[in-house]
Amino acid sequence: MSEQTSGKNVGSVEYHVADEGYFEKRGLKRYAGVWSLWALGVGAVISGDFFGWNFGLAQAGFGGLLIATGIIALMYVGMCYSIAEMSPALPHTGGAYSFARTSMGPWGGFITGLAENMEYVLTTAVIVVGIGGYMGAVVNDLAGVNVAAPIWWAIAYGIFLG
Repeated sequence: MSEQTSGKNVGSVEYHVADEGYFEKRGLKRYAGVWSLWALGVGAVISGDFFGWNFGLAQAGFGGLLIATGIIALMYVGMCYSIAEMSPALPHTGGAYSFARTSMGPWGGFITGLAENMEYVLTTAVIVVGIGGYMGAVVNDLAGVNVAAPIWWAIAYGIFLG
């Protein structure tokens, strides 16, 4: 008996109906531990709170950034409530991809999956550029050695991959 049997076609996408054992083999596995989550949080805070906000302050000033923060906070609360509503209604893995696929079809899920992948790639780039800038300034001030920014980027990226 195969893992998947033929299903229905929706536009240019063919759905397959999974057998009973299909999802049992693909259950969630614990991967991220305390240190992985801590490193992710520290990197996100450094890139967002300290690195990214400086550009906002330079462009819009304190008042403009305060207004933007309020708007983003409202949008974030809306996103949290949406996820809280969808999670019990759609109890399967996949996060935003699975929610979009269920509500907007296979192409909505595909576009959302691409956006999620771009988010992860760009977040890493922002963190690496931010930390590279800080390290370049610190080493230049303390040791008087001016190291090119791409070298710091490569070092930070290597550390994160390790």
